Amino acid sequence: MKRHIEVTADGSTTLRVEAWNEPYHSMHGAIRESLHVFIKNGLYLFNKKELRILEIGFGTGLNALLSLMEAENRQNAIRYTGIEAFPLTAHEIGQLNYLQLLNAPAYRDVFNRMHACPWETENQLTPYFILIKNRCDILRFSAEMQFDLIYFDAFGAGVQPELWTEAVFNQMYRALDDGGILVTYAARGSVRRAMQAVGFSVERLPGPPGKREMLRALKSGSVPD
Repeated sequence: MKRHIEVTADGSTTLRVEAWNEPYHSMHGAIRESLHVFIKNGLYLFNKKELRILEIGFGTGLNALLSLMEAENRQNAIRYTGIEAFPLTAHEIGQLNYLQLLNAPAYRDVFNRMHACPWETENQLTPYFILIKNRCDILRFSAEMQFDLIYFDAFGAGVQPELWTEAVFNQMYRALDDGGILVTYAARGSVRRAMQAVGFSVERLPGPPGKREMLRALKSGSVPD
């Protein structure tokens, strides 16, 4: 998969898949999008001593990094499982500027270990953050536990429509614990209807900069305490 680095509107970098002309993050701001969609409208809803997160599309590791930083700030543990079919190269990782823009140079070592750590095994990156990376695509992933929160950050339906189907969202529904939440940047009507068809209660929320709406899907229709 041939990719190149681009700079988004908030100054943070992303990758673009050349064959699809598809960026990994919003060109209106990679960090802004991740903070709005996955942290503000996902992680911030929970106040648990141990939170179980599944990310579909580990990619650059930005969502994992922001979640790790939040775990350290709260001193609440996160067990984070990431699914990725196309891992980044060391050269690509070296061109990401998230730590600089987040003013977080102390996390340089842990961010590098996040990418370099072994696949399909538990990696205790900090006292509050365990990472399990799975090198596969979502169609071949089988959850061995139930999660509290899913970051659904797959490539868009325009280039990978097979990832935005009732079958996949049924898999996500079964992977969530009761009261669990799935958040995604997507807002297409077809995506919302696929979520609702498998049992999710779906909310339209204001989107990040450059996008009018995003979706949050609730299992059993209740936001957790």
